[in-house]
Amino acid sequence: MTETATAARLSAGDPAPLFTLSDAEEREVSLESYRGRRVVVYFYPAASTPGCTKQACDFRDNLALLGDAGIDVLGISPDKPAKLAKFRDAQSLTFPLLSDPDRSVLAAYGAFGEKTMYGKKTVGVIRSTFVVGADGAIEVAQYNVRATGHVAKLLRDLSLAAD
Repeated sequence: MTETATAARLSAGDPAPLFTLSDAEEREVSLESYRGRRVVVYFYPAASTPGCTKQACDFRDNLALLGDAGIDVLGISPDKPAKLAKFRDAQSLTFPLLSDPDRSVLAAYGAFGEKTMYGKKTVGVIRSTFVVGADGAIEVAQYNVRATGHVAKLLRDLSLAAD
């Protein structure tokens, strides 16, 4: 994939691209190990930045609600495991943060490519969220989500929160 190319976007019903990535402790985590459960897979640009911190903390604060609905959460960024560990510890995050330094999983989900930031075109992580069903199919695919308010909207979309 060229630097300016954006991978094809996924839609509801598409099979979720499988992956195995290292977590903050450099243990391998595989999407396949979540088969039989629903899982939110969200992609964010960089640990410890204001927007990514807000989004991660929103997921942390709603983890019990998601868990009660049988939904796990995985956060993925290009950050190295050591940076993810610092971020996890600083924010008391209790769900896995996964490292995708070569951006191959980001690309497979269409979450890396050209985007517009502050009116300028740039290439980078496209903040995106997916709900992968227990059968491994994409249930929800959301691209260009906002860090603030996104988790609340996702909860409403999943009928887990009041409108």
